[in-house]
Amino acid sequence: MAGEKERKSLFLTPSGIKIERVYTPEHLKGFNFERDLGEPGRFPFTRGIYATMYRGRLWTMRQYAGYGTAKETNRRFRYLLAQGQTGLSVAFDLPTQIGLDSDHPQARGEVGRVGVAIDGIWDMEELFQSIPLDKVSVSMTINATAAPILAMYLVVAEKKGIPWNSLAGTTQNDILKEYLARGTYIYPPRPSLRLVTDLIEFCQANLPRWNPISVSGYHIREAGANAIQELAFTLANAIVYVRSMQERGHEADSFAPRFSFFLAAHNNFFEEIAKFRAARRLWAKIMKEIIRARRPESWLFRFHTQTSGCTLTAHQPENNVVRVTLQALAAVLGGTQSLHTNSRDEALSLPTEESARIALRTQQIIAYESGVPDTVDPLGGSYFLEYLTAEIEDRVWKLFQQIEEQGGMLAAIENGFAQRQIEESAYEQQKLIESQQQIVVGVNEFKLKGEKLRFKLLSIPPSVEKEQIEKLRKKKKNRDLKKVMASLENLMATANSKDNLMPAIIQAVKAHATLGEIAGALQEVFGIYKENIFSP
Repeated sequence: MAGEKERKSLFLTPSGIKIERVYTPEHLKGFNFERDLGEPGRFPFTRGIYATMYRGRLWTMRQYAGYGTAKETNRRFRYLLAQGQTGLSVAFDLPTQIGLDSDHPQARGEVGRVGVAIDGIWDMEELFQSIPLDKVSVSMTINATAAPILAMYLVVAEKKGIPWNSLAGTTQNDILKEYLARGTYIYPPRPSLRLVTDLIEFCQANLPRWNPISVSGYHIREAGANAIQELAFTLANAIVYVRSMQERGHEADSFAPRFSFFLAAHNNFFEEIAKFRAARRLWAKIMKEIIRARRPESWLFRFHTQTSGCTLTAHQPENNVVRVTLQALAAVLGGTQSLHTNSRDEALSLPTEESARIALRTQQIIAYESGVPDTVDPLGGSYFLEYLTAEIEDRVWKLFQQIEEQGGMLAAIENGFAQRQIEESAYEQQKLIESQQQIVVGVNEFKLKGEKLRFKLLSIPPSVEKEQIEKLRKKKKNRDLKKVMASLENLMATANSKDNLMPAIIQAVKAHATLGEIAGALQEVFGIYKENIFSP
């Protein structure tokens, strides 16, 4: 009844959308089935980018993995494949992500800690030993050093006799979000954008099954953005890359079908599902009506989802299994193309084999036991969900337009607009938790006294770093230094020209130049980026 007392005076989603007590057709005034919902596999793709969705093929189950040495990570890869994983996703350590060799003083204490250490082609060979690269798709979360990492992968495939046109996978290669959220940049934004575009252009010509970019809202969200900001900033970044390719004379239809995206799945179940549906609708409209791409394949928002690391807790970590299950279910109901489910020990360490297996089994139970994949967009037509989808679309579009009015995302990064938005959002979220307006089970409510951890954590011993540095020392000693230096000089000359950098990087990889040497040669030409501190 109207006068009944409710738990709160106001119900909001984490993005600030007001939630009504009940939804009826009155909340969908102006809603048009064909225009706003339609059939799956048809513009505007609200219900999914394929007509059959999971009735035809399940999403790719791709667990993010990597730690220590290439040899150890290779063992984890083969374990996960044996457990039924259908794609690989490589985590690289921080020195690899920012172009430092393992023996660099600034790499001390970080080698192999949050991912696998890759110093040269020899590590990449060991990483994929006994793995059929023409049969397994490989995703690489790498950005500033995406070009040399992909070059190493291509040289490994070549050595195995595998043609490049048979390789399937993704390089994240989304440098703009690094300036917003993650921080693993090396060079200033504009030369970094050149590297991104060179890689996209090279893949367009040589790797027809490869996604040369995965425009990532995940890290933006993990840094504190809400769902609206995550999606608006992701789309704005993507348009920068589209226009960069167009400025080189490439038609959008020649490269856009290989664009992919990467979003987060957080705890608010319905807001996340609505976000994924709104993303498809927005991208389709942007590509068709603004970019004027003609091929329907260019309008498709193909995306990978990862459950949210920042929502997982060190307190009562068993609860994280429940959180991950809800997040994964939201991703599937939202129509994701591939999925990584975080492990219960995310807030404490890298996952053990047991924790990684539980995370993978979570996906498999949804896929094979829940019945959720048996019909396309099962929540489509829900008054609440359709209202949320439309409201998110409207709010994202307004923020996207704000960015466009500033001259696009590069300008919004350089003037600090986007960074300030994320910082303010993160601050507001933390205030809600500290005031207990937002309950986090086991952290600010429902605590346990004398809590004890009930499972083992993965520990990376100091010997890993020593072993990696010793291997690198031996490789440097036994190579042809003149050949290395010649390849690096050629790379710098290419960087000073307008030529595509990928062939020169591949040449340096074949000469056994290290990742740090390749990144250092480019740094000589491009310089380094120093973050600005923007005042409110």
